[in-house]
Amino acid sequence: ARAMLPVLAAAWSLPAAAFLAALLLLLLRGPAWRSQGRGAVSDLFHQLIRYGKTRLPGWSLNYLVPKSWFTHFYVVSVVWNGSLLYWLFRAEFLGESLPSWIQDMHHALGRDSQSTDTGKYSEYFSAFLVLLLLWLHSCRRLAECLWTSVFSNGFIHVVQYYYGLGFYIAVGSTVLCQVPTNVRNGEELSVQIRWYHIVGITMYIWASLHQHRCLVILAKLRKNKSGTVVRLGHDVPFGDWFESVSCPHYFAELLIYVSLAITLGFKNVTWWCVVMCVLFNQALAAVLSHEFYQKNFRSYPKHRKAFIPHV
Repeated sequence: ARAMLPVLAAAWSLPAAAFLAALLLLLLRGPAWRSQGRGAVSDLFHQLIRYGKTRLPGWSLNYLVPKSWFTHFYVVSVVWNGSLLYWLFRAEFLGESLPSWIQDMHHALGRDSQSTDTGKYSEYFSAFLVLLLLWLHSCRRLAECLWTSVFSNGFIHVVQYYYGLGFYIAVGSTVLCQVPTNVRNGEELSVQIRWYHIVGITMYIWASLHQHRCLVILAKLRKNKSGTVVRLGHDVPFGDWFESVSCPHYFAELLIYVSLAITLGFKNVTWWCVVMCVLFNQALAAVLSHEFYQKNFRSYPKHRKAFIPHV
């Protein structure tokens, strides 16, 4: 039943390694190289890792889409992961079988369709909780994109766009693949609740609240007191976790995925590979944003770190 885990772990390790390599290359090369692409290869590298305010001037608009298309990520996630959640709910609590296409996906990844270990019911419930939290996260982010955030007129590369779409499809599918296709419920709901579920959900709520507060702070920089958007430029944010780091919403995103790893019971190697992917991806974006603030605002607080407080 665990044969599929190395396949999924390896699949998530590849983008994690790519983001780590890009981060190290960015940090190890000089400031002059970071401020502009030199040559076809370095120019392509910068175009693939930069977006929005960190995008270098003078680039062609070819292969770029509006940054506001970030909203599409959460539309796809709400629909896709909501569907997976629906089928897992019916399988776990109503005793129905998962659809044949989900079973085919399990088989393709090497997941054994049978499981007679009744001691694993808590793992099934953990997967259900994680998929539920992931779906709620996507719902909140979609609502923030539609009614809270004020997007600039920046752009993202089409490769980044399709990666984002694929990420939310893959992450929900990864959760679903943690349970066998013949999942059945054999315990009362109260018996299935474990201490790490409480810890994980508490951390999830805490990180989500701070992420929302930070996004509200960013949005207010572009609005007047009556809430009307008056500018699309950038300014220095203050308040909440912005007092410690330049990109606290990225740090909160990492904490959310760590909380899901805790909810799964700490030991799920595949999900920790997902966490590593999120860590290096968000760290890369945070370092670029941090450099943007330092370069464009002379009075930018020197004590602020890029991504993780005090690191």
